[in-house]
Amino acid sequence: MSNKNASIPLPTCAVCPVRVSERFCRQEKGKAPSNCPSTRSPEVIKETLEILKEPEVMEFVRQASIQEGEAYGGRDKGYANIHPIKPRIQETVEFAQKMKFQRICLVFCIGMRKEAEIIHKIFTDNGFETISVMCKAGAMSKEEIGLLREQQIDPSTFEAMCNPILQALTANYHNSDLNVLFGVCVGHDALFLKYAEGYSTVLACKDRLLGHNPLAAIYQYDSYYRYLKNPL
Repeated sequence: MSNKNASIPLPTCAVCPVRVSERFCRQEKGKAPSNCPSTRSPEVIKETLEILKEPEVMEFVRQASIQEGEAYGGRDKGYANIHPIKPRIQETVEFAQKMKFQRICLVFCIGMRKEAEIIHKIFTDNGFETISVMCKAGAMSKEEIGLLREQQIDPSTFEAMCNPILQALTANYHNSDLNVLFGVCVGHDALFLKYAEGYSTVLACKDRLLGHNPLAAIYQYDSYYRYLKNPL
């Protein structure tokens, strides 16, 4: 895919050659490579500032930054003493409260229905009107999207397709203030995010092999998952 705006170099922040403590994005007079989006994307930065002027967006960003700070303890003792103090489920509840959201839509996978029941209860116990939509809602056969029986998980019987568009439209129909994705498959999550109209966040993503902890493979990149160093 070509760059839509050739005047702005493609950013590669993940492999920035500048030490973190010296980067322009961290220090007022820091250093930056030639493709730094903080120094080479003035039009994008200007557009960002215009969007931030919208009161709803400004409040959302402000509360998100407050939530970020409150996730750490020891802030009064210097950076070396900062430590996390809250799990993501707690932060999700607290942020939704800060935004005065009333209705949450839990979008989840059937394979994680037991955990979804607990999450649904946590949201409800904290005063939110909670709706939840499972991935198989709609009961549409995978054959309707052109899958052959041998391409199903179980080729011997009817198999309902995951239906992230239906999940998104359901959230839209019921005017969800915040959609919380939980264990939705790769690809299906992208479709949900494309068609959802409200704000969406991810509580946990699907990783069938690693107990829904995809970072385990990254942490073991030099050992058990060294095969990832080769093209897949």
